[in-house]
Amino acid sequence: MTLPALIATDVDGTLLADDEKVSARTRAAVHAAVAAGAVFVLATGRPPRWIHPVVDGLGLAPMAVCANGAVIYDPSTDRIVSARTLSADVLGELAEIAARVIPGVGLAVERVGRSAHDAATPQFVSSPGYEHAWLNPDNTEVSVEDLLSAPAVKLLIRKAGARSADMVAALAPHIGLQGDLTYSTNNGLVEVVPLGISKATGIEELTRPLGLVAGDVVTFGDMPNDVPMLRWAGLGVAMGNAHPDAVAAADEVTAPNVDDGVARVLERWWL
Repeated sequence: MTLPALIATDVDGTLLADDEKVSARTRAAVHAAVAAGAVFVLATGRPPRWIHPVVDGLGLAPMAVCANGAVIYDPSTDRIVSARTLSADVLGELAEIAARVIPGVGLAVERVGRSAHDAATPQFVSSPGYEHAWLNPDNTEVSVEDLLSAPAVKLLIRKAGARSADMVAALAPHIGLQGDLTYSTNNGLVEVVPLGISKATGIEELTRPLGLVAGDVVTFGDMPNDVPMLRWAGLGVAMGNAHPDAVAAADEVTAPNVDDGVARVLERWWL
């Protein structure tokens, strides 16, 4: 690939080491690319409210494609630029399917307001007894009826002890046109975003005003929710620790996240 004009990277398992920090080498490589004129973008399953620790670690505030492409967030101004949502009707249909196909699942939704920390909008809302796949101090527990009563950028379907890949395989034949399934951990958590939305569509939304196309972009990722952007970009790079689906979608494989895999590729162009 010739010099990329835009770099888009997943966060967890990709940009961050396993201690959830940006290494000095990776930070230096990103800063060198940005100083030379490249656009740097975060592309993550994280909600906007979980972006600021990454910004602090990077020492810069790039645009962020959040919630697997459903939200475009500008951390420099703490503004939700755009959001694609699942309607209340669609959420109800998805919830019925999930409960029927995988009995005993817990449900949660991600909602967004005008900013990452909009106090007027409870952002992570879960059904009673929902068991989190990771630490989440932001939870608001409500009835299932209330959970499904308002549009959301993402529906989370959780079954502790299950494998996410098996859950996707069970749900996929029943979902139809209600949404797109993906996962970023194999720990019994499936995420549903609006139909046709992915990290690739979010990145493309940012490239259009810049006059850029897929061939100008390098992407980095490690999990199935990264597959669309790895396939879409001019150069898709999977991490050495990546899920087999991400490896299959990528043009090449770099070192693992704990060994500065992102930096090693960026240093080809920017030292």
